[in-house]
Amino acid sequence: MRQRPLSLVQDDLVDYEKAMEQMTDLVGQRQRDERPDTLWLLSHPQVYTVGRRTPQEHLPDPSRGIPVVNTGRGGQLTYHGPGQLVGYLIVKLGEDEGIVDYVREVELRLVRALETMGVPAERRDTPPGSELLTGVWTRETGRKIVSIGMRQSRGVTSHGFALNVDGDLTPWNWAVPCGMPEVDMTSLQREAPAVASMDQVRPVVAEAFEAS
Repeated sequence: MRQRPLSLVQDDLVDYEKAMEQMTDLVGQRQRDERPDTLWLLSHPQVYTVGRRTPQEHLPDPSRGIPVVNTGRGGQLTYHGPGQLVGYLIVKLGEDEGIVDYVREVELRLVRALETMGVPAERRDTPPGSELLTGVWTRETGRKIVSIGMRQSRGVTSHGFALNVDGDLTPWNWAVPCGMPEVDMTSLQREAPAVASMDQVRPVVAEAFEAS
């Protein structure tokens, strides 16, 4: 894994659509070399976001009252809410590097962070013909703890990952996350309650991405 120090930006709860506006601005700055590679850590109020390939039948019942927002990222449906750490990665890729290569690096860095916090974790290769197994799973319980959906434009990445820390997992059950009806979404609070504090998790994740 190459060394790739990032500039760290941190916020607490940011409305999803406002965050998208700011992320677009950050991407433009990086494309023009006006800022360094950046990790933006934050959380969102409750929202479902859907990638370009999300089937209509995977969406939640509107009566749940949680907004559904279309995005330009890869991947399918995911849920964001308080108690989840979101990381947006605005990174200029190397000439020999594609978005799939960088997503794999993101997975491995998050595996490293989780293992630092006492949660053995793994990334998974996708069997031929299966739904993409992008993200991070716990090794001992086989549950999914990190969702990842990214894209790249003019050589710069956007969007990123969502690590469930100590939020309510119930809304995951109201839709089909990641295109996988059988997936069991989990959180640090469920797997390792002793480290399930956002204040504990943020610096570990930042360090795993060499971000300061």
